[in-house]
Amino acid sequence: MLKIGTYQLKNNLILAPMAGVTDRPFRQLCKQFGAGLAVSEMVSSNPALRNNRRTLLKTDHRGEAEPRSVQIVGSDPVQMAEAARYNADQGAQIIDINMGCPAKKVCHAAAGSALMKDESLVGSILERVVEAVDLPVTLKIRTGWDREHRNAVRIARIAEHSGIQAIAVHGRTRACGFSGSAEFHTIREVKGAVGIPVIANGDIDTPSKAKSVLQATGADAIMIGRAAQGKPWLFREIDYFLRHGRRLPEPDSTKVTSIVMTHLEHLYAFYGNDMGVRIARKHIGWYLKDLRSLSRETVSRVVRAESPAGQRTLVRIALESTSQGLTA
Repeated sequence: MLKIGTYQLKNNLILAPMAGVTDRPFRQLCKQFGAGLAVSEMVSSNPALRNNRRTLLKTDHRGEAEPRSVQIVGSDPVQMAEAARYNADQGAQIIDINMGCPAKKVCHAAAGSALMKDESLVGSILERVVEAVDLPVTLKIRTGWDREHRNAVRIARIAEHSGIQAIAVHGRTRACGFSGSAEFHTIREVKGAVGIPVIANGDIDTPSKAKSVLQATGADAIMIGRAAQGKPWLFREIDYFLRHGRRLPEPDSTKVTSIVMTHLEHLYAFYGNDMGVRIARKHIGWYLKDLRSLSRETVSRVVRAESPAGQRTLVRIALESTSQGLTA
């Protein structure tokens, strides 16, 4: 089990922050399936955006299981400190700092993984944020900004010195984006260089891969991102495998239908019908992509549904039309 500050997690499995994905309904779902911690979508440190509807939804934690971790993003130390205080006031219990996002619009603002180029600025941001809140502060980084400049170990040492309570490392550089395969030897080097908990991230998509990454890196925990899209029960499968050394069976089509329909209802309730339908489309696509018996045309028709009633009906028909379940 992993401890972050005063928070003892039930295991060492963490849902990665993902823009447009890890909203409250999805975080709650992954926690129900065994995630010990689920990190929010990144929230901009720009104070002008705080009353934006999307920002307000990102900072809505009502009914969410503890601990509540909120990721903030920006490049100005003062604004980042203010954002940490603001989110603490909104109910955050852990503040996570984004220095790992490779998206162009984030990096062009000298934020996200672009910050790894400026180690002095990294230190300033981390120190100001840690000083600003009486909460544990964590950090997410990449191995470097390109393959010739892997400085994750130096950043990790700066983080530990600044008072960061845990550090997650994605096994790719900023230049890699999400292409190629994640490498884990740099994460192992980070683990050997600092005394704070280290969380391994990147390409962890099966229980056996989770175990092998923990063994290869010596990390204290693993963070799962894209592999949980359309498969939130992956956390339960990994947790069971790590505890017992054997795999759980995949959920059958009846169970999957129940999970998906519940997720849809939570999205409609959280966003409202119109926005909920739009947000649900990508999740539906992820749920359906591994169903063996559905044609692309069927999936496309389901995803294009324009009302909650239409979405419910088409999703249920699609899911109940197959007795094959999901691929392993």
